[in-house]
Amino acid sequence: MTVAEEADKFGLHRVGARPSLGDYLRQTWERREFIYELAKARVQKQNQQNRLGMIWVVLKPTMNAIMYGVIFGVLQGDKKAADFPVFVVIGVFLFEFFTSSMNGGAKSITGNSALVQSLSFPRLSLPVAQITQNLLTLMPMVAVMFIYSMILGTTPKWSWFGIIPLIALFSVFNMGVALICARITVHVRDFTQILPLVTRMLFYTSGVLFSVDRILSHWPWLVTVFDYHPLYQTLQLARAMIMDNADYNPMGWLVVGVWSLVMLVVGLIFFWKAEERYGRAN
Repeated sequence: MTVAEEADKFGLHRVGARPSLGDYLRQTWERREFIYELAKARVQKQNQQNRLGMIWVVLKPTMNAIMYGVIFGVLQGDKKAADFPVFVVIGVFLFEFFTSSMNGGAKSITGNSALVQSLSFPRLSLPVAQITQNLLTLMPMVAVMFIYSMILGTTPKWSWFGIIPLIALFSVFNMGVALICARITVHVRDFTQILPLVTRMLFYTSGVLFSVDRILSHWPWLVTVFDYHPLYQTLQLARAMIMDNADYNPMGWLVVGVWSLVMLVVGLIFFWKAEERYGRAN
């Protein structure tokens, strides 16, 4: 009998060994209070470091919406979407959640190397804390998004409450993306240098600033591709629920739901497979 078999016989396991996926998820759930407190502390620290505090949370996407709205409104001319100011506000504010999740998730392990190397806990807790932090930041952003929509002439309606399940699905999708980026960054540190280019490319190609039906009307096959684009469908569902007279496609829920589930499962397994590697991150 080998040493490993003898140890297993008496319930002894190698330090830092990767647990089964079920145990891994259970251990992470047991640390849910730690995850929430870590996320909350980071939000508070971020606000304390800025002179304007929480105001920056909504000021940044507000300035982006104004800048991009003016530029792309002029460039698109008659082809810009109906209720274009509200259209842009919704797109920019929700895409900010995706961007912060991707970038923050990528650094969730490498940016906490001291914590990872000194304490024993499921490393999954760190990307989950990052998404939780982004959700806490998103709450005031969504409130301001609704205020802007009303200022710009949108009528409040019951469908606005549909943003709650949509954000829940979007959070699941972003979690999967964050887990994938977190592991890639551990193996390839230069990945964080490429991420700004990736997020910028997605920003310009996900319908954040333009109506796909109007801009790509001469390429119907390309419009069909966007029917399966998770980011675009998320934004379209939000616009359909918030804006007046916006087209509502119930199939968007299926697209977003399937993408979110697939990304979470793939991201979770991909991240879990390298659990032993994270303790050696430096």
